[in-house]
Amino acid sequence: MTTHAPQAAQSVMLPASLDEAVAALSAMPAAVPVAGGTDLMAAVNKGQLRPAGLVGLGRINETRGWQYQDGNALLGAGLTHARMGRPDFAALIPALAASARAAGPPQIRNAGTLGGNIVTASPTGDTLPVLAALEAELLISGPTGTREIPVSHLLAGREILGPGELIGFVRVPLLHAPQVFLKATGRTGPGRATASVAVVLDPARRGVRCAVGAIAPMPLRPLEAERWIASLIDWDGERGLAVEALTAFGEYVAAACIPDPVAADGQEPPALPPAVLHLRRTVAALARRALGRALS
Repeated sequence: MTTHAPQAAQSVMLPASLDEAVAALSAMPAAVPVAGGTDLMAAVNKGQLRPAGLVGLGRINETRGWQYQDGNALLGAGLTHARMGRPDFAALIPALAASARAAGPPQIRNAGTLGGNIVTASPTGDTLPVLAALEAELLISGPTGTREIPVSHLLAGREILGPGELIGFVRVPLLHAPQVFLKATGRTGPGRATASVAVVLDPARRGVRCAVGAIAPMPLRPLEAERWIASLIDWDGERGLAVEALTAFGEYVAAACIPDPVAADGQEPPALPPAVLHLRRTVAALARRALGRALS
């Protein structure tokens, strides 16, 4: 797993259930849980992490699938990106499947998990803006039982896990409505996102949800842009929008997520640097295209 010889972990435990995993983490507070290891082992290889112990989660079968629960999908945190990218899952939650397929090359998709993507909370995590737009909830198992927190806590940059806690499941509302995920990378083919956008339609509430990823430490929700564009959609008709409205939505989202610099007293506001201006245009294009595809 590494090209050099880091100090070996002092102990490795392989629990077969969530309860056993929580007990193992409680007994070894310095241990690190590992599922796919796509981020953990990269840190080990770079010498950035020397775990005192490892708690392997690969044998916990209860978190490697999904089930239906009161109009929601209860997704196991051990679901791999490859599994979420399959057609049967795509029929359930299309945007999450699209983000999983875009998560990287096959070796990363085969190993990386939904729970790992959430806990790592990398700005470029592909599933995070989708979960934010879907307003998903996390079911966290810990020494005192199970608690629930909204994924929106990620948007606030809050620490989501306490000592001995693990994400067991992710509850996602099944909207049965169009949803789209798009991302831009710095090169062709799979790669880390320079910007990503998830757009979800919610016809029951006559709403549009949008989340922008990769441009900030956590996904951003342009709430005013969502409300504005939702007010223009004919929810009882064909739900079409003019090209001008789609373009305005993209620019609204981009300006909300990458605002203009604030001018000092009595001075002209400084211009955005070219790289930031290019990023804003990229976000605008992604938001415009994502909404257009969702409405079509």
